[in-house]
Amino acid sequence: MTPTLSHIDHFVLTVTNISATISFYEQLGMQAETFHPTDGSARTALKFGKQKINLHQAGHEFEPKAKSTTAGSADFCLITPDDLSDWVTHLNTLSIAIEDGPVLRTGATGKIGSLYLRDPDGNLIEISRYL
Repeated sequence: MTPTLSHIDHFVLTVTNISATISFYEQLGMQAETFHPTDGSARTALKFGKQKINLHQAGHEFEPKAKSTTAGSADFCLITPDDLSDWVTHLNTLSIAIEDGPVLRTGATGKIGSLYLRDPDGNLIEISRYL
């Protein structure tokens, strides 16, 4: 039998300023968390739903790490249950620029409406709702 995968637990963003990254993502509804892996270090993550984004400070990444760590190289999609019009209003209130959207795209399980924005490092964030 071939083993299967069920979901994403976390991924890592390499960032230039952890505090600025936390401030930005908290505006999107995530919560910062300090956690302590078995090596005794203190690390920072952004939690939302049943997932998290671990943060690595550029130049001080934890091992093991990606082969080429670069702040601003990520492109990922976050799913929302809310209308994108509510997100447009929220982002405008926060003066967070919407780079593109709402536009129609295809997600992992079907058609989605999407908005695109960038975090402080220039990572491309897609906020999407299944249609």
